[in-house]
Amino acid sequence: MNAEKLIIGKKYEIHGYKHDGKIHRSWDEAVLLEIHDNYLIFGNERTKVTESDGRTWRTKEPAVLYFFYKDWYNIIGQYKKTGIYYYCNMASPFIIEEGTIKYIDYDLDLRVFPDGSFKVLDRGEYRYHKNIMNYPDKIDKILRAELTNLINLVRERKKAFKPGTVEKYCNLYKKEKDR
Repeated sequence: MNAEKLIIGKKYEIHGYKHDGKIHRSWDEAVLLEIHDNYLIFGNERTKVTESDGRTWRTKEPAVLYFFYKDWYNIIGQYKKTGIYYYCNMASPFIIEEGTIKYIDYDLDLRVFPDGSFKVLDRGEYRYHKNIMNYPDKIDKILRAELTNLINLVRERKKAFKPGTVEKYCNLYKKEKDR
């Protein structure tokens, strides 16, 4: 567990790095909603995102973010008018330092649609970065196993994928935001 004291309702930044230590993308805000033994749940909306090249944009809809202490992925549940979509990053377990959630993004992503169907994204980007950044075989094996675990959670509709979960935390986020 991280040494930093966690505070429900506190705003944290998010920094996603690449394996070579360079920052890939950052989000200026995520509000801590719940603390669990194995993961934390955050919420945000209209959050400023900064890309590694300096470009910025804002998220469009409320989102619920799950960061795991031991699992090699994070999950973003996006509350859209057409249903709940998920964007799952294959990533290192996170740490929190100086009010910032930090993790290493390993390129592979899983997009989950409201009907439960899904698609693995960015396999080419993963292969490319694996070669130029020399991902160790151990990490490659972990990521492949964790992608399988994540797909099984989607199929079984567990954890973040359980119906009604994103809606519940979006409502909790709105209450925290209104305080």
